[in-house]
Amino acid sequence: MTTTQPLWHGQAHMPTVAASRRVIVRGEGAYLWDADGHRVLDLPASLWYCAVGHGRGEIADAAAAQMRELAAYSNFQRFATRPALELAELLADAAPLDDAKVFLTSGGSDAVDLAVKLARRYWSAVGRPGKRTIVTRERSYHGLHGFGTSIAGLDVYREGLDRLLPDVVQIPFDDWRAFERLLEDGGADDVAAILVEPVIGSGGVLHAPDDYLANLRRLCDEHDVLLVADEVITGFGRVGALFACERFGLRPDVLLFAKGVSSGYLPLGGALISAAVAAPFWEQDSTLVLRHGLTYQAHATACAAGLANLGVLEREGLVARALELESVLAAVLRPLDAHPLVEEVRVGAGLLAGIVVRDSGVAGRVCDVAWERGLVARQIGDGDVLHVSPPLTIEPEQLAAAAELLTASLDDVMAVAP
Repeated sequence: MTTTQPLWHGQAHMPTVAASRRVIVRGEGAYLWDADGHRVLDLPASLWYCAVGHGRGEIADAAAAQMRELAAYSNFQRFATRPALELAELLADAAPLDDAKVFLTSGGSDAVDLAVKLARRYWSAVGRPGKRTIVTRERSYHGLHGFGTSIAGLDVYREGLDRLLPDVVQIPFDDWRAFERLLEDGGADDVAAILVEPVIGSGGVLHAPDDYLANLRRLCDEHDVLLVADEVITGFGRVGALFACERFGLRPDVLLFAKGVSSGYLPLGGALISAAVAAPFWEQDSTLVLRHGLTYQAHATACAAGLANLGVLEREGLVARALELESVLAAVLRPLDAHPLVEEVRVGAGLLAGIVVRDSGVAGRVCDVAWERGLVARQIGDGDVLHVSPPLTIEPEQLAAAAELLTASLDDVMAVAP
């Protein structure tokens, strides 16, 4: 029998974890409690996802009711369940794509793998099998399944692995002309798709220049390239619109989602696929099959939780609320710009921000102090950015309290090691 707790944490240095594990036992609204009764404000909404806040009984009730009736059944071949069909209809109606088709997955990383396979399979289906290259942006993050690991614009995730997928190209995150040069230098014959986060999330909360996304769309149209919008983080209200593509006027060929679709109450994600990309597989006389599927795709209970979660978003007007709180978040975080340990405060759309501190060591110490003071802070990017994406239900006074706790934590760190 093992003498230590055997759970292997994600993205973790396990010797450190073993000495400082934080066991979360309860959540309510924007707050969490650990096993020792310590209450903390959940500034990152876990991993960006808890849009409607913790402890929503109506979502738990919807999941429990579905499990009593039918917990799950395969979505392969002709089979479907009512929650999956209902969720697909709701998402298709809300999609910023005409006549969208909906492929449901178990989460965002699954959706990314689907997108890469679909892009290559689509071009093969229309007689252009040479279009296989996938383009992503430096600093981008697209989950950690095999394809997502390979196409990420953050090399740290490939440490000791190298690339798992050939035919991948990275371009600068803020220079659309680099994409233009790639295509005009012969890349158009090879490029299948470009994957774009409307706002780069885990790479450090980076907004694209005003004309960047529009120019990517134009270039994709001119050179027959699919544009895949990775909205795993930005979807379902995070940036003050149901989808960031709506906020920024971007028309994707495929839109990936997860996190906010269920607020993390159960694993759920998927892709909204344009009619044009779906056509080779959906036309009446088609003989093609997309040979992709997941055991738990369109999971009935997860879909029921997703429907309940989206009901909360709509009923409580949380998408509009995120837009209203955008200025509040900016106002409480901007003063941190003047702190000696802060390099930059990145605020922009909705309830999404990043605070760049001097280095990853400082950021780690700030996170430790913040926890003791009653705030969850999390490092992203190269470890020097503090991640801000609270539940959309957070109150203005809670945002102000979070900023005060961050300031006090920065002060404490500076007092020890200026």
